[in-house]
Amino acid sequence: MATAVLKYVRISPQKCRLVADQIRGLSIDKALEALSFSHKKSAVIIKKLLDSVIANAEHNDGSDIDNLRVSEITVNVGPTMKRTRARARGRINRILKRSCHVKITVEE
Repeated sequence: MATAVLKYVRISPQKCRLVADQIRGLSIDKALEALSFSHKKSAVIIKKLLDSVIANAEHNDGSDIDNLRVSEITVNVGPTMKRTRARARGRINRILKRSCHVKITVEE
């Protein structure tokens, strides 16, 4: 079992969970294939993290890559940056720039 964590990713958790739900429980090769054909920004981020967890499994545990599958992938809410934008008549609108933390665990 190997794990990789990516924190403070500048994408909203809701958008990242859409891609995470697609690869949960898949084998590594099917997950990489699904991520490489996805057009979403979070697919690129999760693909890089999946490559990292594969390297962790190979180096630290000595696992066989062909038998690995994505056992757990969680996307948690990170801190929100709050920005403002000027509006008419001296008012402001608040802009929320959301971030998330992604954790992937693979096992045989």
